[in-house]
Amino acid sequence: MDKTYHIEGGNFSEAGFASSDVKKLLKKLGLPTNIIKKAAIAMYEAEINVVAHAYRGDMEFKIIPGQILVTVQDEGPGIPDLELAFTEGFSTASSKVREMGFGAGMGLPNIKRNTDDISVETEVGKGTRLSFVINI
Repeated sequence: MDKTYHIEGGNFSEAGFASSDVKKLLKKLGLPTNIIKKAAIAMYEAEINVVAHAYRGDMEFKIIPGQILVTVQDEGPGIPDLELAFTEGFSTASSKVREMGFGAGMGLPNIKRNTDDISVETEVGKGTRLSFVINI
């Protein structure tokens, strides 16, 4: 099963659609609650990162036997210091994003905490590719 979601940077009114849609799908498939929760949290955080930081992005979701695979590719500023970006509380979110209640610096740490494997490729001025796996 494959699905692709297009994410528009700055569009907070649609933020969370992909993760919510996948959560419903995983429930319908009868996956364990802990797996659904991990997938929903990781996907939501990834989706919000695109909305808060990038111009646009695509989220690809796939279920294969024993695993959920997610890849998010965005066009945006990239991440200048990847190690620092994984530090809880570190954020490069704008003051506007923070005023809306986002940008607490928990996105990548929460994704890492809720996945079994994570990979990030980033190029400053071009964008970021985030891939993660959740074992079922």
